[in-house]
Amino acid sequence: MKVLIAAFLGLALLAGCAPSPDRSRNDSLEAVARAVYRHDGPPALTLYTMVNNRTGSGAHSSLMINGSQRVIFDPAGSVQHSAIPERGDVLYGITPRIEDFYARAHARETFHVIIQRVEVDAATAEKALQLAINNGAVSQAFCAQSTAQILKQLPGFESIRPTFFPVNLSEQFGRLPGVTTRKLYENDADDKSKAIAEFDAKVKAQQSQ
Repeated sequence: MKVLIAAFLGLALLAGCAPSPDRSRNDSLEAVARAVYRHDGPPALTLYTMVNNRTGSGAHSSLMINGSQRVIFDPAGSVQHSAIPERGDVLYGITPRIEDFYARAHARETFHVIIQRVEVDAATAEKALQLAINNGAVSQAFCAQSTAQILKQLPGFESIRPTFFPVNLSEQFGRLPGVTTRKLYENDADDKSKAIAEFDAKVKAQQSQ
């Protein structure tokens, strides 16, 4: 059994989304409802892949869904803030400001973010939204796997294969028709909490005005 556990931990560390204490939270349905944000852009899916700048290995996968509301499915993610309601690993109220904060919180001197976007029809976006909401919280090390499982259930995404490796999922996603890709690099120190603290200060400043 110890050998099996050690093997699993080794795979998790190599694949990304390394094991750590459970951090999922469940805000109230009322808080989620208050945060609903409807973006006026076309229905779309945006895959985020966090990549180690030194090794090139993937550290995390997540999926922004622009349907009847815009959310981020952030399986076993680590970006949390009181201004961003979360329930079952889904972040709600993804305004342009929150979207920018989310990406920049992950990009720092040790990691960059691959951002891949594809427009879909409204029905596909809505199905992705419901799959994400109904998925529930994800165990550590299963971020790419759970994101791939949602994608492969959507029309036009049947070629996606389950994987524990965020970079592999990004490569699969990039082969889909119509996908646009950009990479975000930042020089912030390797401490995600500093980006969160800066965002928190901005939120409090706005609230005091």
